[in-house]
Amino acid sequence: MAKTTMNGQETQEQPVPAIQPKDWSWPFWPAVPLYPYGRRRTLRTEVVKDTVWTFDQVQGIIYVIVPIRMTVVKLEAGGLLVYAPVAPTPECIRLVQELVAQHGDIKYIVLPTVSGLEHKVFVGPFARRFPNSQVFVAAKQWSFPLNLPLSWLGFPLKRTHVLPADSSQTPFADEFDYAVLDVDLGQGPFGEVAFFHKRSRTLLVTDSVLSVPEDPPAIVQLEPYALLFHARDSAFDTVEDNEVNRRKGWQRIALFAFYFRPSSLEVVELGQSIRDALKAPDRSRKAFFGWFPFSWKEKWQQSFEALRGSGRLFVAPILQTLILNRAPQETIDWADQVASWNFERIIPCHLDSPLEVGPAQFRQAFAFLEKQPALSDASGGAHPLLPEEDFEFLKELEVGLNKRGITPPAKEKV
Repeated sequence: MAKTTMNGQETQEQPVPAIQPKDWSWPFWPAVPLYPYGRRRTLRTEVVKDTVWTFDQVQGIIYVIVPIRMTVVKLEAGGLLVYAPVAPTPECIRLVQELVAQHGDIKYIVLPTVSGLEHKVFVGPFARRFPNSQVFVAAKQWSFPLNLPLSWLGFPLKRTHVLPADSSQTPFADEFDYAVLDVDLGQGPFGEVAFFHKRSRTLLVTDSVLSVPEDPPAIVQLEPYALLFHARDSAFDTVEDNEVNRRKGWQRIALFAFYFRPSSLEVVELGQSIRDALKAPDRSRKAFFGWFPFSWKEKWQQSFEALRGSGRLFVAPILQTLILNRAPQETIDWADQVASWNFERIIPCHLDSPLEVGPAQFRQAFAFLEKQPALSDASGGAHPLLPEEDFEFLKELEVGLNKRGITPPAKEKV
């Protein structure tokens, strides 16, 4: 079994079993048709010995793939709590059942987001595999294009409960605190519930904060086609499957995933890109991928390093530009509440995990909402904001959404 050491703690990764493609089957993928569609692999990692485990899968669009993560926590009285379920494939359920055999049944399943379809779609099917569990969901659930009752979305009617505003009113209050973020977006709210497991001093979040690893996560490397696809500088390239190219592809995927069109990406006119690609004697910097013609500028690695910031914790650019700036004071109040807990690690539902950071680093991630942020890291060094030039496309998108009345305008910083 593979082992790594992080800050003196040993973590263990579940070895990859013999390939059984039927074990990766997810037949309900048409409900939210994201890559890899009906075929999802799962990796289980022990984060805190005999207490906290993560289950990673991947999701994406056009080979822009990132990890999506479920966390399972052992309860002191026996049994398990599941935060943000992933697709309950046969492989995933087998890995969960191995924990159930040792630590007791699944008692609670938590849906910690309001608008995240990529999380919501798995809850009903996952809950049906564990009929003794109780399901707790963030308040103000909604669906698009039709706002349907949760029971119509597959949630078990008699076992589904709304998380109360007061975390002391839940059956797991002795072991968990939680804080609810609620942002009114007009057409529907954005919500997230951060869970703090007191005994292991672990903070669980959904989308609010992230960190990007320099190298592709293990779950992404199981099937490296997407990494090698984005490592190409030209549609005509054939790239070797090696560590350097996997890292290159991953870093470009990260820029796509966060900015959609980062400043280091040059989008070219379709017909012109075809002509250039066919005529150019040196095709090393030409690109034409399907119906999205583009080329990478030489500074793309600088853009990635600015995003990564040596493993910094940050709020995703789309949340900064289109969502959280609609409710800056409410978001800061929520961040302050979360930062009042004495956690020593964070497990987000996406990208890198676990993140060995504490309350100060978490709170600093929301400095973009403040007029006079205290920008310093834990060691007193500079903690810069993300580069403005990479936000250009998102800001254009924001203007369009505001004009159409789809989202309310941003509010002033606090």
